[in-house]
Amino acid sequence: MEIIASLMQGILIALEPINLGLAIIGVIVGLFVGAMPGLGSVNGVAILLPFTFVIQSFTGGATSPMIFLASIYYGAMYGGAISSITLGIPGASTAVATTFDGRPLALAGKAHVALVAAALASFAGGTISNVMFTAFAPLLATVALSFGDPEVFALMLLAFATFVGLGGDDIPKTIFSICIGLVLATVGFDVVSGEPRLVFFDITGFSHGIRFLVLAIGVYGIGEMLWTINTSRYGSSMTNVDVTARAIIDAIKEFRHAWRGTVIGSFLGFFVGILPAAGATPGSLMAYGVAKLTSSDPKSYGKGAVDGVAAPEAANNSASTGAMLPMMTLGIPGSPTTAVLLAGMVIWGLQPGPLLFANQPDFVWPLIGSFYISNVVAVLINLAFIPVFLWMLRMPFTILAPLIFVLSLVGTYAAYQDMFDVWLMVLVGVGAFFLRLLDYPVAPAVLAIVLGPIAEPKLRQSLLFSDGDIMIFFNRPIAGPITVIAIVLILLPLFKLIRDKMRQTA
Repeated sequence: MEIIASLMQGILIALEPINLGLAIIGVIVGLFVGAMPGLGSVNGVAILLPFTFVIQSFTGGATSPMIFLASIYYGAMYGGAISSITLGIPGASTAVATTFDGRPLALAGKAHVALVAAALASFAGGTISNVMFTAFAPLLATVALSFGDPEVFALMLLAFATFVGLGGDDIPKTIFSICIGLVLATVGFDVVSGEPRLVFFDITGFSHGIRFLVLAIGVYGIGEMLWTINTSRYGSSMTNVDVTARAIIDAIKEFRHAWRGTVIGSFLGFFVGILPAAGATPGSLMAYGVAKLTSSDPKSYGKGAVDGVAAPEAANNSASTGAMLPMMTLGIPGSPTTAVLLAGMVIWGLQPGPLLFANQPDFVWPLIGSFYISNVVAVLINLAFIPVFLWMLRMPFTILAPLIFVLSLVGTYAAYQDMFDVWLMVLVGVGAFFLRLLDYPVAPAVLAIVLGPIAEPKLRQSLLFSDGDIMIFFNRPIAGPITVIAIVLILLPLFKLIRDKMRQTA
């Protein structure tokens, strides 16, 4: 009861005019930041961090500035889906999985269905994670601490297992695509020895590795644009969009069919989000893979499954709240964005950690209350502005293609201020286009380059700790079961392939 009373008091403070206004402004700014390719929540929060000193000078405390930054974080999680669905370009790495089914829905004239599903799934994921955050903060923080290197690697192995089947029934091509992604993930300096690896032609631009956003924008921006131009040479590719209020209401009703992906994304995303250094991107990708694995119609994924939009969107919003938990209870940021938020709290004289809830309740509970408020504000703004988002789809592709190209170039340069990454992004896009022409799936390669840099150091550190004994992944109480489940899931497509061959022979 004490927790509920504290939460109610925090919500009332978050609803004060100044805090509510900051939450609304923050969500709108976050939507723009999330939808703009190359920006994302990290850039948005970092760029606007100095502005919070102006807010603090008016409000006189740390609560209002933190509410503003947290609202930007929430809005950006929602906003990433907008450009993923309408343009096929992930606004941020957290929205890559949304592209898999959101874009096919948009091309089929059902962009409003995808946008409604993304908004409602984000709201559900945010609500469930907020409740779990409020009720189990100290307990979940302890669970996160019990995850060492072997446990995190086992979890990444499980993530790989969930998307082995993403490339369709052609297992060899899927494995080849995964291997390409893993090879690209190793470019740069070795994490243990410091030696350069795969620095092609001694080009110094490769020394920092191939950044994920460069790959994502290249594959889903340039690659998708070239593919659409190639497939629509003999006709217009402008999407037929004629959405009424009735169509939006029908799309809201249709969302009930996406409950399974929403539930999977909400709980899995929150759990992955609380793990330090994991974050929302692996959570959304894992949620998509698990939703597909457990679906009664997995072949519909990648072709416009509403569940394929709901699962990653619920996961990335849930993970964003989950990442706040270790930051506030342990002082350990769960994602790059929460690292910036942690810096802001320290600047304002707060000390995140186990004593924060006891020593600063006047700060903690209004902030948690603002999570609930921002979540409601974000879903309402998203649903209200769906006609504006759909306006982009009414443009002829002769206008849309140059716009996508310019957004991809500007977004990549804005993220890293490096022309080498811009040229590399274009090259990756052309390569992705040819892979699609040869009928190779590109999604597994994109996912591999996300998880590779997380999995490799955890694998090597675990083996160093155990003197090379691989049994460290099997004899630990948490890592063992996760590793066994991952191996079973990896071998499952092989078993199905053998079974189908035996049936054909019979």
